[in-house]
Amino acid sequence: MSERPADGSAPGTAADGPGRAPRRVARVILLDPADRVLLLHGFEPEDPSDDWWFTPGGGVEGTESREEAALRELAEETGITDVELGPVIWQRECSFPFDGRRWDQDEWYYLARTRQTATSLTGLTRLEQRSVAGLRWWTSAELSAARETVYPTRLAELLRTLLDEGPPSAPVVLAREIV
Repeated sequence: MSERPADGSAPGTAADGPGRAPRRVARVILLDPADRVLLLHGFEPEDPSDDWWFTPGGGVEGTESREEAALRELAEETGITDVELGPVIWQRECSFPFDGRRWDQDEWYYLARTRQTATSLTGLTRLEQRSVAGLRWWTSAELSAARETVYPTRLAELLRTLLDEGPPSAPVVLAREIV
């Protein structure tokens, strides 16, 4: 399963039929000086009880690079612009229902660091305003103990490995998640 897109993508970016290319997505594993990770709290617009936590990020727009998309999405969704964007650490494909459509995505996760821990939700799109409840910095221990749904599914384990061993020498391909 994936974090469901709350980035207000243009029509036609959801999976509309067989053979459609997956949506290109850039996500950010944003760490603060205390190695806490920033996650957004999302929910299904028509059912707020169907909720989850997910990493900032979203679809690549036009001719922008994935790096540009990662930084733009981070600024829009969190208000954080003072960022050192690092390497792609994970890649995965996922498919999930959200807001009445099926979404197929090819996600690249960038490691990033910031000293800016104050956040703002003022840059959210209309869809994000209908499906994002807030955001929070999580320690590795809090994430490991969480009972809430978090995407990607193994984020607690992946984060612990990242903090213990540092970034991988090449992106780790995560198992495909289908909901």
